[in-house]
Amino acid sequence: MLIVDDSASWRRYHQDVIRQIYKDRFETETADSALNANDLIYANEKTPYDIILTDMQMESNFLPLYAGEWLIEQVQKIPSYNNTRIIIISAANNIKFIAEKYGVEYIPKFECRNLEAYLKIGQA
Repeated sequence: MLIVDDSASWRRYHQDVIRQIYKDRFETETADSALNANDLIYANEKTPYDIILTDMQMESNFLPLYAGEWLIEQVQKIPSYNNTRIIIISAANNIKFIAEKYGVEYIPKFECRNLEAYLKIGQA
């Protein structure tokens, strides 16, 4: 699983909650930007991540797209990632619209304080 967020505290929080709920079921890696995540995604093209959790609002290089939205577009262009689940975890107010636009899942960031929000991650 790849966790992408520009906030170190959110990356740690997501990792800690996933370990707490799922124990050793998922190995996690993190990236602090969409660009760094994109590098990791290509570096792991032969063994793609099963799940990518991404924030939307990170670096501003991709305006008018959010950085996370740009990342989703990049992932969806790579055939080996066709079966990768992408879950947006963001405070962006249009998160549902973005998720529907790209056919991905989402968890509003405010729901992440409730550990039950992470249960959907383990559902295949």
